[in-house]
Amino acid sequence: MNVQRPHLPHLHAAGRRLSGVFGLSSRLLVLTILFVMVAEVLIYVPSVANFRRNWLQDKVAAAQIAGLVLDAASEDQLTEELETRLLDGIGAQAIAVRGGGTRRLLAKEYDVPPEVDRHIDLRSATWRDLIAGAFATLFVPAERPIRVIGPAMGADFVEVVLNEKPLRNAMVAFSRNILLLSLVISGITACLVYLTLHWLIVRPVRRLSGNIAAFTNDPEDASRVLAPSERGDEIGLAEQALARMEGVLSNELRQKRRLADLGLAVSKINHELRNMLTTAQLLGDRIKDVDDPAVQRVAPRLVRTLGRAIDFCEATLAYGRASERLPQRRRVPLAPIVADLEDLTGLAPGAGIAFAADVPEDLEIDADPEQLARILANLVRNAVQALSQAGTSDGPPCVGLSARRDGGTAVIEVFDNGPGVPERARANLFTAFQASARSGGTGLGLPVTAELVRLHGGTITLADTAAGARFRITIPDRA
Repeated sequence: MNVQRPHLPHLHAAGRRLSGVFGLSSRLLVLTILFVMVAEVLIYVPSVANFRRNWLQDKVAAAQIAGLVLDAASEDQLTEELETRLLDGIGAQAIAVRGGGTRRLLAKEYDVPPEVDRHIDLRSATWRDLIAGAFATLFVPAERPIRVIGPAMGADFVEVVLNEKPLRNAMVAFSRNILLLSLVISGITACLVYLTLHWLIVRPVRRLSGNIAAFTNDPEDASRVLAPSERGDEIGLAEQALARMEGVLSNELRQKRRLADLGLAVSKINHELRNMLTTAQLLGDRIKDVDDPAVQRVAPRLVRTLGRAIDFCEATLAYGRASERLPQRRRVPLAPIVADLEDLTGLAPGAGIAFAADVPEDLEIDADPEQLARILANLVRNAVQALSQAGTSDGPPCVGLSARRDGGTAVIEVFDNGPGVPERARANLFTAFQASARSGGTGLGLPVTAELVRLHGGTITLADTAAGARFRITIPDRA
């Protein structure tokens, strides 16, 4: 039989209400009282044992004084009435003093106990024995008298037989006083600690949490940024860090909102501009058929310019429309993909750009073949366009690609002998709309390439070379 556990939302609600009632301040108060009581208990245990030992030692000292009276009194002076008064004054039933090889006994003849329940030797008692004996007196009182042995001046030892009830009563009164004193001390200490912690910690923490909640509701409102106090402790450092974080976050969100609005406007403008440029390109194609030499000289440049403008509009729209899909990775041979890249040198007819590939035929890469082809095509296309516009730094123009495996990682390098990447362009090389180092570039090729590489868990970097540009791609195999 299946038994379903009942869902009790009211219990969870009650727990939340209790958490609200017993907040940080209340828990600090309760814990302070508890810790002080624990400390008082640790103090009480040896204190009650010491109280019991002192009480018994006082009885032994009084018994020794009685023994001195015994030694000083003659036989005719030691009457039964005097013995009774001595024993009643001490609260003992019998006293024995041993010394000099003799033993003097003082006892009420009609009240000498035949047996005792406990033997307490104060001469050799350890703290462990004293603590155990104290709790035995409190919780397991003796029904018959107890026998106490203690040291004596001028004698071997003194023995006292007495009732344990007065001792227990005294210890109970002592314990009650300790308890009342502990409660008073705990209450005063807890209140002082509570007020101090509430003022120094709880109030600032509540201020921080309240500011975080208010800032979360409208993070773009600069007036909700925390104004830090002048404290120099950890709370002050936390306030300063939170204020800096909220300030930066508020500015970033406002900037991103403005950029989002601007991007929406640019996308609409690009859409309309692309339609107009497409019409202009069709008109330019017709102008090329005119026999006028001036038209023939200007028309190709016009068509190329319009084509670049259309490409820029399409790239901008594509970048802002959606993010790249997750790669569908599998083991694919790299050589066939590289073989298709050689045709990209035809983008610059007449430039005489050569393409050289050094890829082992059996080299495989764990990647999405379509996205891998886009990565390599973007890099080769950039190299071809750089060579066609700026020329070479050494020898005939050439674009090269090499690949190898380094353990479980594939390493691909795409390089050229062009002028290289300017120093001013290196900082934003993989930032959208800022990555282009040549005129007419969209600034989206390298950012898109970097995004595709990151989706594969890899990295793309610009290597330091004496001439030209060399991009290094690493794509690790899946675990």
